[in-house]
Amino acid sequence: MTPAARVQAAIELLDAIILAAQGGGAPADRLIADYFRQRRYAGSKDRRAVRDLAYAAIRHCGEIPASGRAAMAALGAGDPAILQLFDGSPHAPAPLGEGEVPAAPGVAPAWLEELLQASGIAGEELAALTGRAPLDIRVNTLKANRETIELPVAGERLSAPQGLRFESGTQVEQWNAWMDGEIEVQDHGSQIACLAADAKPGETVVDLCAGAGGKALALAASVANQGRLIASDIDRSRLSRLAPRAQRAGAGVIETLLLDPGKEAGAFTDLAGRIDCVLVDAPCSGTGTWRRKPEAKWRLTPARLDRFAAAQDYLLDLAAGLVRPGGRIVYVTCSLLDAEGRARIEGFLERHPGWQADVPDVPLGRSHGHGIRLTPFHDGTDGFFLAKLVSPC
Repeated sequence: MTPAARVQAAIELLDAIILAAQGGGAPADRLIADYFRQRRYAGSKDRRAVRDLAYAAIRHCGEIPASGRAAMAALGAGDPAILQLFDGSPHAPAPLGEGEVPAAPGVAPAWLEELLQASGIAGEELAALTGRAPLDIRVNTLKANRETIELPVAGERLSAPQGLRFESGTQVEQWNAWMDGEIEVQDHGSQIACLAADAKPGETVVDLCAGAGGKALALAASVANQGRLIASDIDRSRLSRLAPRAQRAGAGVIETLLLDPGKEAGAFTDLAGRIDCVLVDAPCSGTGTWRRKPEAKWRLTPARLDRFAAAQDYLLDLAAGLVRPGGRIVYVTCSLLDAEGRARIEGFLERHPGWQADVPDVPLGRSHGHGIRLTPFHDGTDGFFLAKLVSPC
């Protein structure tokens, strides 16, 4: 592909990504994969260049653009080399017309930037959300240890005791250590969140919103395969991915439990009031993960944010009925909005007299309300809010 053809391909992809964001369609990474599956002629360098152009344009635009062409023109406003490729040659974008208006630059839609700023995310903290994330791994102590593991590339040691960092795009899934279950891809912030749970061998632990099980695998290593670890979720498809991952990791302690939406408490009848720790990794806006999923900023609406907050309250109240006296809930969201972090914990404490907030003892982050906040700018992680709630004895 010529450079101009790459720009045109990125425009086509952006059109699809914008449409999907407006209509709740497939995420950008899936759309990109499908696009190139239908264009086998594109080589690896072409695919990488087109993907990078598309993501750069997404990061550059705050409000959702009118079109992929407007988004790419906005990116070209700061890079004349891109605009020169709007030349109308074969497979190239047509020249920009006099009346064409590039999309406006920004970090996110204006209403969302205002909420972030009100939550203390402004200036360099806000700008850092448009960066690119590195690749972090966790060494799985059920099979290996960071001190002795041998990897093809020496990673940067992180604050999490088994964390290592590599350049974005490092193909760790091709390493023997990954295929043998000695390492797992997991953002450093997510590793810190699992440390906040302080899960110990012999405990009964529930990962209430386990998804595909990344945190459940880390918790299995924390309890050293001793005790009981239940990974539950309402999403059958995501939860089904955990079993092969657990087998590869040697995490034999993990049980999976598919929940019926609205009837979750009934699935835990035999354990209600007996669980040592419930990890509530709640569904959220994902504002802390924009470095990986930048188009997520275009999918969020005020109404959807309200639904997330209601679901978070529901899950916290559900967890409160499961924990034993003196047990704990660890609440985690990959959001930087106070509406999904600080405010949810304050609301919980008002609804549940006698419960106490105990700020998690973790090696990164800063105190925020009754919890800890991790940010890309300050901590080099995805954005997270973590809180620990202790049941009255």
